[in-house]
Amino acid sequence: MTTPGGLQRRLGTTDAVVIGLGSMVGAGIFAALAPAAAAAGSGLLIGLAVAAVVAYCNATSSARLAALYPQSGGTYVYGRERLGEFWGYTAGWSFIVGKTASCAAMALTVGLYVWPQWAHAVAVAAVVALTVVNYTGIQKSALLTRIIVACVLAVLAAVVVVIAGSGSTDLSRLDIGDDVGARGVLQAAGLLFFAFAGYARIATLGEEVRDPARTIPRAIPIALGIALVIYAVVAVAALSVLGSSGLASAPAPLADAVAAAGAPQWQPVVRAGAAVAALGSLLALILGVSRTTLAMARDHHLPHALAAVHPRFAVPHRAEVLVGIVVAIMAAVVDLRGAIGFSSFAVLLYYAIANAAAWTLGRRVIPALGLAGCLVLAFSLPLTSVLTGLAVVALGAVIYGVRRR
Repeated sequence: MTTPGGLQRRLGTTDAVVIGLGSMVGAGIFAALAPAAAAAGSGLLIGLAVAAVVAYCNATSSARLAALYPQSGGTYVYGRERLGEFWGYTAGWSFIVGKTASCAAMALTVGLYVWPQWAHAVAVAAVVALTVVNYTGIQKSALLTRIIVACVLAVLAAVVVVIAGSGSTDLSRLDIGDDVGARGVLQAAGLLFFAFAGYARIATLGEEVRDPARTIPRAIPIALGIALVIYAVVAVAALSVLGSSGLASAPAPLADAVAAAGAPQWQPVVRAGAAVAALGSLLALILGVSRTTLAMARDHHLPHALAAVHPRFAVPHRAEVLVGIVVAIMAAVVDLRGAIGFSSFAVLLYYAIANAAAWTLGRRVIPALGLAGCLVLAFSLPLTSVLTGLAVVALGAVIYGVRRR
């Protein structure tokens, strides 16, 4: 079935869940644990729980809105329809700039694991390759994402089994709640939210999902629930052999965890899994950013030429090419931790608007909790991330005002 905008509804519930998992169970589990442990110490698991609660509220709000507005663009569309054009624009702007930074961070993660000495060059090559895959059609992207998710889950399962069977685990190393600072826990939750935020990709594909009013509300909580279980199990396994201080200082947390468990021969496998996971996240991120770009271009908030849909491949090909070019440039120069912090701030603002939009639908407890949680986590991030995020959002507001005049 082809939508009025020229896209085709080809994805079922399983495809949507896999695309969401491809974003969430990606490089975050390999990279975000260390900075989160550095921020929260023994409160890492509490931070994970806080991030999961906020993510659940966001997922619930997004699912309700996606059932009403099954269109490409996600919260850009929801904010526009429920709160007004400015808030929809702000959501779309935040998503595009935040997730473009995420794309660059994921690409660089691939480079750091595959060939650290040439990380930026590998990152650019990864962006180019996945942009080509996305250009040739949504079904090929969904198929590749399935393969990547299967590989990553196999590697994570192996990590947990190796650590659990090593005899070197010690649950007393978890030290949950010892000397925990509230700000550290919240900062860790904000950093871990970077890895949870992939379910947005499901909503942004609203025009390419079959029966979206039924499929999207089912796929989002399923993908989130699976990701939460995986994150919790892997975090406990890593903490049980490294402790919070060891995890915080680990350059490659899961690779170091299997080495500490007495199985260094598994390190190359874990590194390969991290690279594949980052590729999966990058693939799904490029999909989501290009679809939000498409939606904003349709409304002339971005150049209308970006709204073009390829007559053969049925994808927003100009938007995908532009996103690929911008991400490749950023991947050549980006700082990984700075990109994660900035992305987290922008995406938390995006979901704050989603919760505000869902609040207008009634049943307001979860949207109110999600809105408050997003704002608290956003402003608990490192100061440089907050200031950079505010400056970029303000720039977007200025551009909106100029275009309106």
